[in-house]
Amino acid sequence: MRLRNVQGAREAMIESEYTVNEPVEMKGKWNELFHNCNPIHLEIGTGKGKFLIELATANPDINYIGIEKYSSVLIRALQKQEECKLPNLIFIRMEAEQIEDIFAKDEISKIYLNFSDPWPKDRHAKRRLTSRQFFARYNNILAKEGSVEFKTDNRALFDFSLDEIKEAAWNVDAVTYDLHNSPMSEGNIMTEYEIRFSEMGNPINKLIASR
Repeated sequence: MRLRNVQGAREAMIESEYTVNEPVEMKGKWNELFHNCNPIHLEIGTGKGKFLIELATANPDINYIGIEKYSSVLIRALQKQEECKLPNLIFIRMEAEQIEDIFAKDEISKIYLNFSDPWPKDRHAKRRLTSRQFFARYNNILAKEGSVEFKTDNRALFDFSLDEIKEAAWNVDAVTYDLHNSPMSEGNIMTEYEIRFSEMGNPINKLIASR
């Protein structure tokens, strides 16, 4: 369960040099913030930051942005980044629905979705980060050759996602229902949830989609 209230979390984020507090003002100018023209990869729902911290450490020529809506969770990622001080990683506290207000056309090269909220009720399907509504948003910010990578242990959500990708007229480039025992596991970086669910014996599903 996510912690919703951590005293001082919002204040710490506002003060951190690794957060952007007015992201709307950066639309179309994110490379200026990083002071380079390297590709930008985006994780939606970055959680406590393990995944992006490891990616940014291993790939200094790629810029990473992590967005998370809960202050109490994002503060954990910021604490890690304050120790690592990676120049190619920043965070934003925001709702995923706002990404078109924050990023310009073709500005993002890759999107990561890791163990996203399944929103199990049918009436909430459009809130799922792999719904056709969200793929329409990704279409408006993702570079032509860009891709979306999605991991989850939730098979129902994964099957829904495969159907939605087709409805959105995207392509499924790769898919596995057991990531850790497949060729797609090469170079895989595990998230906090991935470690937990794997230890429980749950197989991890992964897909890569593009247009």
